[in-house]
Amino acid sequence: MYTSFGPHAAGVERPFPEAAALAAEHGFDAVQVDLGSLDEAGPDDYRAVLDDHGLRAGSANLPVDVTADAESYESDLDALDGVAAAAAAVGCTRFSTYIMSFSDERPFEENFAFHRDRLEPVAEILADRGIDLGLEFLGPQSLRAGHEYEFISTAEGMVDLCSAVGDNAGLLLDSWHWYTAGGSTAALKGLDADDIVDVHVNDAPEGLAMDEYVDTERAMPGETGVIDIETFLAHLESVGYDGPVMAEPFSDELEAMADGDAARETAESLRRVFDRAGV
Repeated sequence: MYTSFGPHAAGVERPFPEAAALAAEHGFDAVQVDLGSLDEAGPDDYRAVLDDHGLRAGSANLPVDVTADAESYESDLDALDGVAAAAAAVGCTRFSTYIMSFSDERPFEENFAFHRDRLEPVAEILADRGIDLGLEFLGPQSLRAGHEYEFISTAEGMVDLCSAVGDNAGLLLDSWHWYTAGGSTAALKGLDADDIVDVHVNDAPEGLAMDEYVDTERAMPGETGVIDIETFLAHLESVGYDGPVMAEPFSDELEAMADGDAARETAESLRRVFDRAGV
């Protein structure tokens, strides 16, 4: 596995060439793929920036709104092959998105079928371009509170949806969501490399009960030690996960920093947890 810089996740809003320069300066192995910049620059120029900085392409956010109205969904789907072709041309092999852990419209089984039917054609288009699809479950109990129907909020549940969607579908596994879903070592050990497409890491605030965690209030990887990041990363290493690892702390402190400082702090946090896990 390798470190990937997600500029937006680090509070950095820079054009792609500048973000890539920051990633290289602070020792990241990769930078998250900016599909908007890729479309503007074209694959050749975009790849040249990566090559100039010695960077790999990280994952990209799936440019399909899976829960949109039918017309918007079909429009996104129609455009997906061209986007995927450009991403593949710069070495991007992973697209990821999150799945909400509740619905106010559809009971569980109906919602499962809805997501399967929407995601199957997405996975097929990506597979034709050699790209895997990562699906993220959302663990916090507070996200589901007050909604009519609960949906998938665990690794086991999301693996079931991935299996229904296609052979190239797997988890976007986030240490925050793993922890807030219960932090089960058994659930983690039930995953092998084929189950995991993309990885995010972070930490959690101290002194909170499970039902008090709010999704946007996190900490830098390894900052508090609440999340057992050593077990999390060591398992990924043991099963041979070979994809990107990106910090996603939603940190106000990071947001307030100058861009270079935010990139440095993010890189150092990843080195810290990699060292602790022995990977």
